[in-house]
Amino acid sequence: MNPATRLMVTVSLALASGYVSASDQFTKQFPLASCSFIPFGGNAYFSVMPGRQLYYSNSACVASGKCDELNELWITTEHDIKRIALPTGNNTSRPVFARVVEERETLGGELIEVSRNYFANCFPSRDVYYFGEDVDIYKGGQVVSHDGSWLVGRHGALPGIAMPEAGFMVGSRYFQEVAPGVALDRAEHKRVGFTMQVPAGKFDDCLEVEETTTLEPDDIGRKIYCRGVGLVKDDDLELTAIYGTH
Repeated sequence: MNPATRLMVTVSLALASGYVSASDQFTKQFPLASCSFIPFGGNAYFSVMPGRQLYYSNSACVASGKCDELNELWITTEHDIKRIALPTGNNTSRPVFARVVEERETLGGELIEVSRNYFANCFPSRDVYYFGEDVDIYKGGQVVSHDGSWLVGRHGALPGIAMPEAGFMVGSRYFQEVAPGVALDRAEHKRVGFTMQVPAGKFDDCLEVEETTTLEPDDIGRKIYCRGVGLVKDDDLELTAIYGTH
């Protein structure tokens, strides 16, 4: 069985093995040794190729009166690469070169957060792994905290899965972030095979993901990814424009 198949069987069926957290049945440990991590490529639902910017807004929600302020988000896949030391046991590590993806968010026209996220593609499975993020939280134009920052290799943090290659499998459950006490986001694939209309266009072969975290049990988010595009909806934020290449 190849690494991609082995991973998705484990994720989808939540087998009671070393790869699955017995308490909540979300995959928490992954076959990292089988991956040759590269900072480009990705899969149909999550690209790590540089040179593209996606713009999101909740303008439709504001227009309907359901949202009070305009929330905007720019996600830019940078040409920058981050070198990360992936622990391999016995106080050893191996280097991973991850793609930098910047997220810049405003609320009511005021900058509230800038994060630099680190993703790498597992070759040959094409599962995209998440290696951490550096976060700047803004208030009144000044950085006031770095809440949510984490990095693989620090304080026991390990990679999570941003999006498995076989992203269409309903019921897949896995940790996206494995940073104890800081970031423990989890994903569950809820539905697949539908079409999504957003300001940026109409997209097919879409996938809905429910996100939760053990750190804030009442916080539930929903994202929609579409084949060949990636993220098209994040709660009230909708993909509004695509700049650059895929």
